[in-house]
Amino acid sequence: MTLSDILSKVQGLGVVDRRSMTEDYCELVFFSKDLETWHQVMAEALGEPRKPAGQEPTDADQSLTLNTGGIWIGQTLFEKRFDTATIIAKFWPWEDGEHITLKMASLNH
Repeated sequence: MTLSDILSKVQGLGVVDRRSMTEDYCELVFFSKDLETWHQVMAEALGEPRKPAGQEPTDADQSLTLNTGGIWIGQTLFEKRFDTATIIAKFWPWEDGEHITLKMASLNH
């Protein structure tokens, strides 16, 4: 599974801004109205969230996300370990209530 594989499942959804897209890292902004669909795609690819929004992040959550900006209580964190890498995805809701930043990374073991 690659980041591109996951993103191919949400091609019909609106993306406000593609900030970064490499083989190992993706950062984009989408509309909050599409959160349910984005959540469903991430859950199908990576399983249910390791840390749902509203839950205090653990030290292990912080360590896992350190190189991608950390994780806060209002954010959602998905994680799945594959043979060659661990993929993480984070939803960062904006204060405007209309946008969410998605940060995904493929972390080598």
